[in-house]
Amino acid sequence: MTRKPLGSAVALAAALVTLLSGCGTLGAAPGPDDRPVDKAGTTIGPGITPSTIQLGVLTDLSGPYAPLGRSVLQAEQLYVDRVNASGGVCGRKLKLIVRDHGYDVEKAVIQYRQLEPSIAAMPGLLGSSIINALMADVGTDQVMTMALGYSSTLLGQSTLQTISATYDIDMINGLDWAAGAYGLKRGDKVGYLYLKGDYGHNALRGAKFVAHEKRLNLVTRELSEDQKDLSAQVHDLAGAGVKAVLITASPLQTASAVGSAAAQGLLVPFLSSAAGFHPQMLQSPAAPAVLSMLRLVAPTPALTDHAPQIKKLVADYQREYPGQPLDQGVENGHNTMAVAVQDLKEACADKDLSREGIIAAHHKLTGFDPGMGPALDFSDPWRPSATASYILKPEKGVPGGLVDVKGPFKVPSVEQYLARF
Repeated sequence: MTRKPLGSAVALAAALVTLLSGCGTLGAAPGPDDRPVDKAGTTIGPGITPSTIQLGVLTDLSGPYAPLGRSVLQAEQLYVDRVNASGGVCGRKLKLIVRDHGYDVEKAVIQYRQLEPSIAAMPGLLGSSIINALMADVGTDQVMTMALGYSSTLLGQSTLQTISATYDIDMINGLDWAAGAYGLKRGDKVGYLYLKGDYGHNALRGAKFVAHEKRLNLVTRELSEDQKDLSAQVHDLAGAGVKAVLITASPLQTASAVGSAAAQGLLVPFLSSAAGFHPQMLQSPAAPAVLSMLRLVAPTPALTDHAPQIKKLVADYQREYPGQPLDQGVENGHNTMAVAVQDLKEACADKDLSREGIIAAHHKLTGFDPGMGPALDFSDPWRPSATASYILKPEKGVPGGLVDVKGPFKVPSVEQYLARF
């Protein structure tokens, strides 16, 4: 998708709306392209005031993904607080404007329309259905947006960015690893339980690529979000004689599937997408089966990783939010905000804090290391920002309930897949 810059008349109108809403820099002189410029000579746009840079977050704090939304948001706020304590960005403090859509698409669309005129960028947009509903709007409005969803169907958008490997890339790395680790051979049957929608279908596409390459037979069962008991689906897979099971579903569904498999005597390894795990699973009746049978493929390492920034994040998070559960969403929030802040710093250095300037600054970032996971490259909107993955396993009594098994690693099939698709 090629971004077309706004014409000067549209840009001037947007600037006037922003000033009237109280979000522009009062008294700023117009620049050569009719956009306002602050006293330091930096072009500014919506969400930029003399003292603040306002950033939008549309998330789920009351719906089905509230635990994830909460941990992501708290990590983002923690990062913002740290940046502000160090002086902010471009002489301004960062301010998050948060709205809870409760995973209601209609509500999210209304909230976005209310929020859009007053923000410079949106570093938090959670939920595949929400992202799909707003994709065209963030493009039209030129709002640089970090998607807290990792489907490769989101690639190719200059204003919408996935942070880390996409679901399909993770599953390519994961199934390739599982084939070697569990001795899967040509002709073996591998079960796949996946949610209907972008999350499940995108991961399935990656699995199909590897299955074809290794001549494995996938036995698939599609799930709806309201299915809680997966014992019947597991029974089907057991009857088919699967040697392993892949699952791309919710944590509740993952726990049900693994627990049902153990109860039915289907003692085969399970490999889950990262979003299919939550530490609360280790307090459920399925915990013994989860600990012994489940592994995850994830775009970021476990919170028990020895990287200095991860150790610091865990300590800071526990101090700031005592008693709050730690999960992989904490890393996602940190990385998302790290990218957004780096975008703003680059835009400030370019003396262009307009929305167009922030977008241009974002796509200049290559080899950016957020400290938690592989380095990120945003130069090509059509490629995932990272293509390496981690294998994790559940463990009780540790932050996030996971420990590293392998990673970061990338199998040769990834580049073959990207060249094809």
